[in-house]
Amino acid sequence: MSKDTKNWRQQTQLVRGGTNRSPFGETSEALYLTSGYVYDSAEQAEARFKGENEGFIYSRFGNPTVAMFEERMALLEGMPCARATATGMAGVTAAMLCHLSTGDHVVASRALFGSCRYVIEDLLPRFGIESTLVDGRDLDAWAAAMRSNTKTLFLETPSNPTLEIVDIKAVADIAHANGARLVVDNVFATPILQQPYKLGADVVVYSATKHIDGQGRCLGGVVLCEEDFLKDHLQQFLRQTGPSLSPFNAWVMLKSLETLDLRIHAHAKGALDVANAIAEHKNVSRVLYPGRSDHPQFELANRQMTEGGSVVAFDIKGGKESAFRTANAFNLIDISNNLGDAKSLITHPETTTHQRLTAEARAELGIGSGLMRLSVGLEDPLDIIEDLNQALDKA
Repeated sequence: MSKDTKNWRQQTQLVRGGTNRSPFGETSEALYLTSGYVYDSAEQAEARFKGENEGFIYSRFGNPTVAMFEERMALLEGMPCARATATGMAGVTAAMLCHLSTGDHVVASRALFGSCRYVIEDLLPRFGIESTLVDGRDLDAWAAAMRSNTKTLFLETPSNPTLEIVDIKAVADIAHANGARLVVDNVFATPILQQPYKLGADVVVYSATKHIDGQGRCLGGVVLCEEDFLKDHLQQFLRQTGPSLSPFNAWVMLKSLETLDLRIHAHAKGALDVANAIAEHKNVSRVLYPGRSDHPQFELANRQMTEGGSVVAFDIKGGKESAFRTANAFNLIDISNNLGDAKSLITHPETTTHQRLTAEARAELGIGSGLMRLSVGLEDPLDIIEDLNQALDKA
């Protein structure tokens, strides 16, 4: 690699960042399907395990293909370090548990993906780590929830599925003023549209399963952080607990990153067209999309994101029955709880991604029986709109 790689622009980093060619000089990144590594001598093996000699030891600890993916993600995000995980939720769990202990306290936005709420509300308290959920949009609520033992603040923005926007910089300031860290799940915006580290976040996590792969093939996750967080907390946790990303999945993600910028801008353009079109439909009572001026936090979204992203949420009049009738009438759009795919996917959050929440919790988040979450794909937006219109006509 050239010594000037960190000065390359984002699109160049997506194609070439972190590339480490073997002596064969391959153009495409090499796929190293190996669990272990051979040492030149017993002395070298000893030095590797002591950390005195650079190199790989075991693919649970590190792998050349995975390392290229991690380096490219760090360069893309503008962060010092990245570590890949088997899934996005493995990344979220590792980012929290690696540095929290019994007696610590976490404050999190209440508008979270269902599995993230499980980690905050159910998993952490089992280890004596207290948690408080707040309305992420309310900065006073964040400040009021802080305690002397608060170690971490956690949020996702835009949120899943109602696309609430949280002021990353303001929450980061609250965290740092109280000696805490801010962890941001940036999966909906991707590093193309929003970079939390530049806004003050200490740790950024992704489900690489979503837009980073972007074609519904592989599971994966990424945790990005500062060198001290990696050295003091994350590295040992990952090494000893083993939520490792497979080299094959890392290779797929590397190839996907080459087109990430192109895909994300196409997703966002299509999503805006779709949001504008369905807002006019007689059977739609509400459309939520950060790129529309009628979004409750449009100004904030416009300030910290460059575009509105790939996801549109909307309420169908008539509740669950009408929502199901619409979903079952699609010809093009698939019913699936995944998102960030080249194919347009729709889900009913009340009965899928957020079904484990109580009815009261869903009502608090604005997840009603008619709410649908649409991940706009890379098909022609006119075809997506036509499919939506004919299905909504049957609502």
